Amino acid sequence: MTLMSSSEAFVETLAAHGVTDVFGIVGSAYMDALDIFPGAGIRFISVAHEQNAAHMADGYSRVSNRHGVCIGQNGPGITNFVTAIAAAYWAHSPVVAITPEAGSMGTGLGGFQETDQLPIFSKITKYQAHVGRTERIAELTNRAFTIALHERGPTQINIPRDYFYGDIEVEIAKPRPLERPAGGPESLEAAAEALAGARFPVVLAGGGVVMSGGQAEAIALAEFLQAPVVTSYLHNDAFPASHPLMCGSLGYQGSKAAMRVVAQADVVLALGSRLGPFGTLPQYEMEYWPTDAKIVQVDSDSRVLGLVRPYSVGVLGDARAAAREILERLRAPDRKIAARDNAETRLAEVDKQKRSWETELDEWSSGDGTPIPPRRALRELEKALPADAMVATDIGNICSVANSYLRFERPQSFLAAMSFGNCGYAFPTAMGAKVASPDRPAVAYVGDGAWGMSLAEMLTCVREDIPVTAVVFNNQQWGAEKRNQIDFYESRFLGTEIENPSFAKISEAMGGRGVTVDQPDQVGDALREAITSGRPGVVEIMVTQELGDPFRRDALKKPVRRLDKYKDYGAS
Repeated sequence: MTLMSSSEAFVETLAAHGVTDVFGIVGSAYMDALDIFPGAGIRFISVAHEQNAAHMADGYSRVSNRHGVCIGQNGPGITNFVTAIAAAYWAHSPVVAITPEAGSMGTGLGGFQETDQLPIFSKITKYQAHVGRTERIAELTNRAFTIALHERGPTQINIPRDYFYGDIEVEIAKPRPLERPAGGPESLEAAAEALAGARFPVVLAGGGVVMSGGQAEAIALAEFLQAPVVTSYLHNDAFPASHPLMCGSLGYQGSKAAMRVVAQADVVLALGSRLGPFGTLPQYEMEYWPTDAKIVQVDSDSRVLGLVRPYSVGVLGDARAAAREILERLRAPDRKIAARDNAETRLAEVDKQKRSWETELDEWSSGDGTPIPPRRALRELEKALPADAMVATDIGNICSVANSYLRFERPQSFLAAMSFGNCGYAFPTAMGAKVASPDRPAVAYVGDGAWGMSLAEMLTCVREDIPVTAVVFNNQQWGAEKRNQIDFYESRFLGTEIENPSFAKISEAMGGRGVTVDQPDQVGDALREAITSGRPGVVEIMVTQELGDPFRRDALKKPVRRLDKYKDYGAS
């Protein structure tokens, strides 16, 4: 036990967990701890808005596989975290939200910047701790950091501002690594048996492959079975794009090749995937999910096994460890592998579907002129992206269509808004990724509507020397919602048409780079120059108002109007 101040105990616990970067906005509530961050080797990255601080922590954690940490002033600073913590929750990101609270002696009196900060995060965190005594500040902070990694999700440590002061005797706990099991022997044997008997096995590689560092194991298993591989929605980096067995991503605007291949499966190994509803819904007017196939689902969270899609075999285990163990069982000398008998025919089908999809994608992406057709812009960006680039995508029509074009060779490269789908996600998340991995290029794809929510962070990029490139698609509209108004409301555009200034010039005014392109042959060079410049900036692409398919055709219904004064506004 060592005598130290509460702030010292708190900061020493952060340092013990390897924290080197914290995102937030300075506040008096935790200034005593902030003052000693430099002495502990912790960089405080001051941002423009607290929501973006939590998004940065999210991107940082997803690329580094370490904690992402955010902190802010009690009350309004902390409530600004909510949207981003919810996004991190659905991305399974080990973000630790440090939430200083109003002083303990004023609780319930309606004082300055006071609110109850625990209930608002209760459904979007894996663990919450409230420091009720200064003596427990290190213990509870340690627990929040431990659970964030062990359970793969955000945690909250709530600290009354007066509890950063005073001396305590404390022992700083060391982090406790967790060895994740492969699963139970019976379920692993059942999984191996199902795969051994499959005539057309398909591996669905999910986010768990990325989080567990299990890409090599997934490759080895797929190669042994000669099984085609598809990736779950927005986890395009779970398997190398150039691998002959890789067919692409499922889900909205994914790969038709992946969908046509998985539709033929008699056994699907969902490796590290919860089989989320948005990634298995019909696309391109195809009902591709194989309802008669056996599903072998592997996940480290028992609550998601069978939650969305029923399984034949459920393995409660780590994706990497499970893949390794299943492969060992398949390699048993007396195990007959049915898929080997028809591997040549199956791989020919895979090659056929991949070539067909690529041809179709080329046709869709062949548009020319100015403004630039969105798919042509996405194709040119795809060609120009460095092989080791990290790409964050926002929610919105063009950014979602990018799912057809984003292909990666290594994991921890694709950072999407996932199923929470909030605007303003991509740019700050790319910033956090760049801080975590400064040697890799970081690019954000953002629509012009969503860009208004995060463009202020260009100030942060310039001030903190975080060279992220924002690719902003400028088509003067909220495209995803405008598509709904076209399909359901007879093109009555309300709130979806926007008038924009030059985003490139705004970036320049903030001290960053800015370039506007309106010809397809300018796109690739503009992106390459932005990345190699070593400076933050905006590549503003002027695109047409062409829109892709809606997210979900079942999301809305044709309007019903009963009152006479509204009869002119849709069907009666």
